[in-house]
Amino acid sequence: MQPSAPPFDERLTAPRSWWLIAFGIGVACALMFLPLGALPMLGALVAGTAAACAGVSSYGSARIRVVAGALVAGDARIPLEALGDAEVLDGEEARAWRSYKADPRAFMLLRSYVPTAVRVKVTDPADPTPYVYLSTREPQALVAALAPVPA
Repeated sequence: MQPSAPPFDERLTAPRSWWLIAFGIGVACALMFLPLGALPMLGALVAGTAAACAGVSSYGSARIRVVAGALVAGDARIPLEALGDAEVLDGEEARAWRSYKADPRAFMLLRSYVPTAVRVKVTDPADPTPYVYLSTREPQALVAALAPVPA
C-alpha cells in the first residue's frame, strides 16, 4: 500500500536576510539610474529587485524528497535499492565532508546556509558515485525516511 504523502519532503529555501540583500540590489540599481530621472530610477528599482529576487528564489528552490521508492535530490533521482547506510552529519562533520574529506565523484546538493547534512553511501556497483551529500535542516527525518522497511 502506497502512502498518500511522501515520507520526506524538504525545500532548501534561502535565508530571509538574502531577500533583504535582493532588495538592496534593487535600490543600488535605482541609484545608478537616479541621474536619468524618476521614471528610469523606478524602472531600475523594479527590474533590479525582480532580477535579484529571481536569483534568490531559483537558488532556494532545491528540493529533497523520498517518494515512490526513490531519493529525489535536485536533478538526481536514485532508487532506494541503490543506496546504503545514511549518516547524520552535524555542523563540524558536514563542513569536513564539504571540504577536505570530499570525494570529487560524489553527488553533492549543498547549501552553505544549512549547517547540517546527510551522507548516503551509493551501493550500486555500476555507479561511480561513492556517496550522496545532502544539506538538510532535518537530518534525522531524512535518515529515517531512507531506512529500509523491515519485511
